[in-house]
Amino acid sequence: MDRRELLDRAAHSPEERLLLSRVWDKCEQCRTRNIPTATGFLSPAEQAAAQGFLVLLGARESGIFWGGYDGAERKRLLFLPEWMAEPDGTEIAAVRAVCRSGSDLTHRDFLGSLMALGLTREKIGDILVEKGGCQVLLDPSMTDFLLQNWDSAGREKLTVTPLPLSALAVPHAAVKELRDTVSSLRLDNVLAAGFSLSRGRAAEAVEKGSVQVNYVTCVKPDKPVSAGDTITCRGLGKCVLDSVGAPTKKGRLPVDIRRYI
Repeated sequence: MDRRELLDRAAHSPEERLLLSRVWDKCEQCRTRNIPTATGFLSPAEQAAAQGFLVLLGARESGIFWGGYDGAERKRLLFLPEWMAEPDGTEIAAVRAVCRSGSDLTHRDFLGSLMALGLTREKIGDILVEKGGCQVLLDPSMTDFLLQNWDSAGREKLTVTPLPLSALAVPHAAVKELRDTVSSLRLDNVLAAGFSLSRGRAAEAVEKGSVQVNYVTCVKPDKPVSAGDTITCRGLGKCVLDSVGAPTKKGRLPVDIRRYI
């Protein structure tokens, strides 16, 4: 199977085909030139697509996803030559932006101002909003540009400074721990338990394409899920099926679900 056929088989859209082509290019550059390479920052859905493609290429273990800190959502896919045991820390940089007035802005405010400067999304990792400002993970090639040009977000003036990754202050994610029982591990059952929905409404959301399992869209309400799976629903958020217990006397399954608020 040649390159075109393999990409056609793996990709579900023109955008995903372009992504997978870039992943393949970076993988091949690392292999043939014996140098470290990296993609831009990928969303969780893009990471899932890239991981599946590496499996198809027979290169499951060749890439490392890294976003600058444990638990990062947006990550780069790094390919390392044999002489590198681990990333050397130069793949990702960070800056801190502080509102001079001390006002609090939202993630949308900061992202919008970065995009207005002409940055593409693949150059920007997680934006960690904090009181009076934010921390931004980014492609190191963008650091000087931001230090020189990112001076405002909305009507707020910003002071932007370099930030070592070791100094990142990662906010604690707000979660709600849920315990429930379900008749089976069908997607619609677990979705209903995680977001306090009726099973009918949960099934409808799945069928409309609003639900992802491990960041891959699923339209089958009866898809089985398992412990460790991440379920996202457009408009509702994200939850993780942490554990599944032994069946009760009535045959129902106890589940522990972590819902992100």
